[in-house]
Amino acid sequence: MQVLAITVSIFALTISALTAWWTLFRRGTVKMTRPSVIFFGPDGGSKNEREQKIYLRALLCSTSQRGRIIEAMYVSLRRNESKQNFSIWVYGDEHLVRGSGLYVGESGVSASHHFLLPKDTSPFIFAEGIYSIDIFAKLVGDQQTLRLFSEQLTVDKTAANALMNEDCGLYFDWGPDAGRYIAHIDKRPQRTTPEDFIRALALGRELPDAPSITNQ
Repeated sequence: MQVLAITVSIFALTISALTAWWTLFRRGTVKMTRPSVIFFGPDGGSKNEREQKIYLRALLCSTSQRGRIIEAMYVSLRRNESKQNFSIWVYGDEHLVRGSGLYVGESGVSASHHFLLPKDTSPFIFAEGIYSIDIFAKLVGDQQTLRLFSEQLTVDKTAANALMNEDCGLYFDWGPDAGRYIAHIDKRPQRTTPEDFIRALALGRELPDAPSITNQ
């Protein structure tokens, strides 16, 4: 009986230690769901600055109960022998904020993520070809960056020509039945500038919408 009691006590202590490690001490990592949409094209800013960006929407979740903190995220885009990092990270839905110190819990964080080029980078063009896109995250406390997602996307000649228009963007929508991303070009309505409004007021005309000075 004494041996049985000791065995049960050791077993209970082991279970308690494993539970404490799993819930309190295990650091875990961060996972990302497959983005439902990926966008290549110009940012919705000024026409005078053709800033290209990559946009996507996905869920980030932690594999540990204590959660993890993402220090930075960026996208690495490769085509043939060329490589370009989109290292400026902005996320949010209604309110966009510069990414830094995002806490990701076990239940996850769903948001839209925008990745832009650094200001000191040469102008970037989405040329025709097959692109390898990798999404990386730097977690607080980890030395190495973590690859969250990797995929190959094709920009055909028609899409590449359309992307030369600053009002066109290329969307890759995930098709669950097809098991692949389906690309399509979308052209946003032409933006109205303050100069257009001044000209319309002088001529007594009406314009359908007001000028916007905020990024999309």
